[in-house]
Amino acid sequence: MTKLLASVTNDRELELAVEAGVDIIDLKEPRTGALGALPLAQIHNLVARCAGRCPVSATVGDLPAEPLQLAGAIRQTAESGVDYIKVGFFSTHNLTACLQAIAGLCEDCAVVAVLFADLDPPLARLGEFADAGFRGIMLDTAAKGGGGLLTRIELSRLGDFVAQARALGMLNGLAGSLRQEDIPRLVPLAPDYLGFRGALCERSERIARIAPHRLLEVREALTRSRERAGRAAAGG
Repeated sequence: MTKLLASVTNDRELELAVEAGVDIIDLKEPRTGALGALPLAQIHNLVARCAGRCPVSATVGDLPAEPLQLAGAIRQTAESGVDYIKVGFFSTHNLTACLQAIAGLCEDCAVVAVLFADLDPPLARLGEFADAGFRGIMLDTAAKGGGGLLTRIELSRLGDFVAQARALGMLNGLAGSLRQEDIPRLVPLAPDYLGFRGALCERSERIARIAPHRLLEVREALTRSRERAGRAAAGG
């Protein structure tokens, strides 16, 4: 069943997400990049405030492909007690060395790789992420102003990505300026998660505040699409 991931930046948004029944809360600072990181102290505070009511992930920031820097950011973020740590791979530069550095941490941390549909993602190398011990893998977009995920990559390739990640035993997710109207097209692919930020916010601007009514609309749209997909699978 496809679940809802909502990116939040502060206490207010976290509480709205919990009350709306989101399936995973993602801690992120959208003002500082595709995977902008909140300050470590704020991550600690938000994890404590959530108090286990919902799984929590956190991004480590738009970091360069430097093995030691990525490994250090993962260690620091893990100390907050988050359930998942999201790490972006913006190119294939240094990919093998980065995976080797992170592999040593994956026994103690649930690390999720994020690839970017608009940056020639290494979709043929998903097995290397699984071999390194990554708990999950997501497909996102790096540029947030030039169209969403479905304008960057064909639906069939998204289906292949989901199927391959599942076959490798990794959680999988789709994100990248997703809109409410994208949900009916993506749910039949059966990704584990769909991730939202801009669609939840006032004026659909990812750096604006989450609007409660938008959050509920996305939640309800996902529920309807899951029910339709379930009926279709059952032949009804």
